[in-house]
Amino acid sequence: MSRIKTKIMHKNEKKINYIDNKEFFNCMVEWKKLIFEADEQDEPRPPLSDYIGECFMKIAERLSHKSNFSGYSYREEMISDGIENCIMYAHNFNPEKSKNPFSYFTQIIYYAFLRRIEKEKKQSYIKFRMLEEADKDGAFFSWYKENYFAKNKEVTEKFEEEVIKEEFNLTPTDVEKFTPKKKKKKEPNLNTTLQDESSEDSNNK
Repeated sequence: MSRIKTKIMHKNEKKINYIDNKEFFNCMVEWKKLIFEADEQDEPRPPLSDYIGECFMKIAERLSHKSNFSGYSYREEMISDGIENCIMYAHNFNPEKSKNPFSYFTQIIYYAFLRRIEKEKKQSYIKFRMLEEADKDGAFFSWYKENYFAKNKEVTEKFEEEVIKEEFNLTPTDVEKFTPKKKKKKEPNLNTTLQDESSEDSNNK
């Protein structure tokens, strides 16, 4: 039994340690030293090493295959956002506070994914609502229901909003945030109206 357990542990270690965190940390320390020297001499900061860039790519790629991210059609955009955010904020990594760059940059990529998802959901929902408003005869909604809404679901006026929320994976808070705000009509000011009328009367005299 102990041999079996040992084999399982080795397999799990291989899966988890697809990045050498110690090597990653050492590379970040070396790069931070070069940044410090460049800043001291008022010179341009050096670019990230190829190894650090590869680590960003591997973390983003692996994370995008997790069950809570893998189903999105814009997964490639999520990966690009994650890598871009790592490059933008890599200089903030502090080796004195953390010796785990893997965890640090995984968190950056994770939140980059969430921002991309919210952005895509908002754009899709707003486009849908704009097309729906322009759909005077109901042809667009009928086509959308037939081609995109889940099959075997009866979409009636009572359940229409619930089906739309489910289809776009929206929470009630999302709907409130994403729904375009209607401009309020300005009520006529009585004083302004009276002034306009008096000025017209004086001009007519």
